[in-house]
Amino acid sequence: MNSAETFDYIIVGAGSAGCVLANRLSADPNTRVLLIEAGGRDWNPWIHVPVGYFKTMHNPATDWCYLTEPEPGLNGRRLQWPRGRVLGGSSSINGLLYIRGQQQDYDHWRQLGNAGWSYDDVLPYFRKSEDQERGGDDYHGAGGPIAVSGVRIHRKLCDVFIDAAEEAGIPRNDDFNGAVQEGAGYFQQTCRKGLRCSTATGYLNPVKNRPNLKIVTHALVQRVLFDGTRAAGVAWTVKAKSSEARSRGEVILSAGSIGSPQILMLSGVGPAQHLKDTGVEPVHDLAGVGENLQDHLQIRSVYKTREPITLNDEVNNPIRKMLMGIEFMLFRTGPLTIAASQVCVFTKTDPGLATPDIQFHIQPLSADKPGDGPHKFSAFTASVCQLRPESRGRILLKSPDPSAHPAIHANYLSTQTDQDIAVKAIKVTRKIAATEALGSLISEEYEPGPGVKTDEELLEYARNRSQTIYHPVGTCKMGADPMAVVDERLRLHGIEGLRVVDASIMPTLVSGNTNAPAIMIGEKAADMILEDARR
Repeated sequence: MNSAETFDYIIVGAGSAGCVLANRLSADPNTRVLLIEAGGRDWNPWIHVPVGYFKTMHNPATDWCYLTEPEPGLNGRRLQWPRGRVLGGSSSINGLLYIRGQQQDYDHWRQLGNAGWSYDDVLPYFRKSEDQERGGDDYHGAGGPIAVSGVRIHRKLCDVFIDAAEEAGIPRNDDFNGAVQEGAGYFQQTCRKGLRCSTATGYLNPVKNRPNLKIVTHALVQRVLFDGTRAAGVAWTVKAKSSEARSRGEVILSAGSIGSPQILMLSGVGPAQHLKDTGVEPVHDLAGVGENLQDHLQIRSVYKTREPITLNDEVNNPIRKMLMGIEFMLFRTGPLTIAASQVCVFTKTDPGLATPDIQFHIQPLSADKPGDGPHKFSAFTASVCQLRPESRGRILLKSPDPSAHPAIHANYLSTQTDQDIAVKAIKVTRKIAATEALGSLISEEYEPGPGVKTDEELLEYARNRSQTIYHPVGTCKMGADPMAVVDERLRLHGIEGLRVVDASIMPTLVSGNTNAPAIMIGEKAADMILEDARR
């Protein structure tokens, strides 16, 4: 690419929101759009096989392979934080689960002063993005770029878990994204006919040949270029060759909750003293960049089963494993079509709460940690996370070198409330496991194990064994307070021509999985950008 090229919009990051922007902003053939992605094309076949996240997570060809700093709340453990480094971003390597969060999440954003972000405001954008296999209605869209479908395999274990949740007093729910979130049922997933539907598949690939859309892959962004306090372009390298492009309109960061604050700080936008201490010359002192980091922490309980009815049994049997592959190739059905979890439960640790405060992800398999091979015995995993953690972390630079990963301080379990809910959540797990419906299938509790009984022991188990559930948000939060990074139209405070459009703008973490909200943010931002351009 000629370094003198000029575009109307430069988008950094072709992930869950970036691909949406590339599609919508390039729809006008008179608008030139540049999309810059650090990873490569989504050609790896495992990206498109739903269960392929086992192959793409922790794979440096498709994953940034981030690692947190030692976490005090987790007894000094460092957690792996997968983030997509490929067209489609994390939507190409995630667990495919389609959850929007609670209506109250978005109403809370509005109450924080973010006009246009109430549930009624964002629902049209969820519907616009969706191609719901059940058809459209007041809550769902049909014909949108992202296919949303039900599971293509039902298992006895999963059906029984839903029965057990109902026995424990949790209602059944066939639509967690409809009128009510609370309940137990099967997840829906971002799949079309048994294949993953990432934002690269749904939004980018259908328009990648537009003459006014340029896509640059394997490009490591060095910094945003400024003319005074206006973003004027972007500089990047591909295999050590430097390039840059200029923007006559806007630069848009869609690099995610780690990448976007890192790029801002590398460009001199962030807490000035930290930038100076790291060797970066400040351009604009903006204290909130990298702050307000939030994530869902999953506490995984594993139960051995009396019958060989789990995915462990199929994967560990060479013949059954081969048959799984044949079934997928011929019919796009079977175990290779499952998402990261099959059954979802939203419930409360306290009946006095207005809405659910914990979420279960039920997996008909078990392993020592996600990405590892399955155990050699029959077992399933009941993972539970606190939906609205109080703990806040931060992203900090370690070096002015763009190739150096930043320091990730998640700060898990740093408040008493988060610790209390962790203990209560494990107790809810045990309550469901002790029901007549599920108890008849369980031979023993493998983890935490029957020897872990007191609240102190349960909390210690959470500190020693919990893992991220891959939902980092909030590091460029939207708002008008002194720690806000962008305003309600996602424009950077104090800088012209620069927006952030990804999950980092969430002021608070939504009560559920974050991919669908990130796509919604991309859709809403595209409309705002086009509206502002017409003014």
